[in-house]
Amino acid sequence: MKLHDLQPSLGSKKNRKRGGRGIAAGQGKTAGRGTKGQGARTGGGKGPYCEGGQLPLVRRLPYKRGFTNIWRVEYAEVNLSRLSQFDAGSEVSPATLAGAGIIKSARKPVAILGRGELDRPLTVKAHRFSSAARAGIEAAGGAVEVLPSVK
Repeated sequence: MKLHDLQPSLGSKKNRKRGGRGIAAGQGKTAGRGTKGQGARTGGGKGPYCEGGQLPLVRRLPYKRGFTNIWRVEYAEVNLSRLSQFDAGSEVSPATLAGAGIIKSARKPVAILGRGELDRPLTVKAHRFSSAARAGIEAAGGAVEVLPSVK
């Protein structure tokens, strides 16, 4: 079988109905538009907003306020207190955080925040650190490594 042999199965495609082409076509004379009136005219009919006196749908809905920033970067946030479950001297990265179940997956960039205390030296690799988190890690004798941002 080749590309030129392909064709739709019988009965799956119907010819378009061509209105106003005489009696034999089945859509002759008024071409299925009825007689006279707005809908019978070329370009006739109301727009989608018009609902004939009923309050239009777009006016019945509440206003959508604000906007959604399509460039927003969402971080997986981890506090210092959560890092205390790692052994002293170990390296903490997004992959190890995901493996320990602290974050759901390593796909999102990770931000380390400063809530809590850290009592052991760790090498922490993340995409963003708060100033309190950076100070807490370095005060415990650890090191901070900023990973390149993911875009």
